[in-house]
Amino acid sequence: MIKFILVALGLFLYLVLFIPAMLILLIVRKFRPDISTSVAQGMVSAVFRLMIFITGSKVEVRGSENIPENGGVLFVSNHRSYFDILTGYGYTKKPLGFVSKYEMIHAPLLKQWMDLLNCLFLNRKDIKQGLKTILKGIDQVKSGVSVWICPEGGRNMNPDVTNVKEFKEGSLKIAEKGKVPIVPVAIYGTYEIWEEHLPYMKKSKVIIEYGNPIIIDELTDNEKKKLGAYTRSKIVDMLENIVKESS
Repeated sequence: MIKFILVALGLFLYLVLFIPAMLILLIVRKFRPDISTSVAQGMVSAVFRLMIFITGSKVEVRGSENIPENGGVLFVSNHRSYFDILTGYGYTKKPLGFVSKYEMIHAPLLKQWMDLLNCLFLNRKDIKQGLKTILKGIDQVKSGVSVWICPEGGRNMNPDVTNVKEFKEGSLKIAEKGKVPIVPVAIYGTYEIWEEHLPYMKKSKVIIEYGNPIIIDELTDNEKKKLGAYTRSKIVDMLENIVKESS
């Protein structure tokens, strides 16, 4: 319980104590969005790494060489825990924004930081608003800022990490229309930090693995048609290999 309190307190203090920095970055963003993004993501990355450290967990990063150095990409991952976001921002060395549920747009302070981090708010209940978010994501990856999406539609609480929910085929339109690579990402061990035994936090061995980038133009017509299923299969393969190693 102490770990939970420390993590929650740390995040709260960050949101409150760094209000002046947030306001300055919001002003800078109007003139130099590249600088505001770099500074904000650097700050958040350090804080998220600290939060993971407080839980006693260790993170192993695999396949970082598979992330294209130039231009935006679409990161696609499985989703097991809130700590997936902390791990993604903490250990991905590339400007990016997560696709978040629309309800987060009403969270004071947090919403402003998410804006600085180029997050997108997806309203799954409103098709028109959802389309606007996808179009914004397409423009974002074209500009060089990557997008991270978890197409399972929410946290998958299945005890079997390899039992990844089906991806909706339309969820990867950002990469298809933005003409950028898809980087499949397998995240292992975050569920065991908190969600497995709420409200207590326990240390876990976390692995984040970036797979080979998927170049859509190099796929067959059938693979393009079922791009979500194809990408999901790559993530499941990585997770199955990790499970075999861990058993």
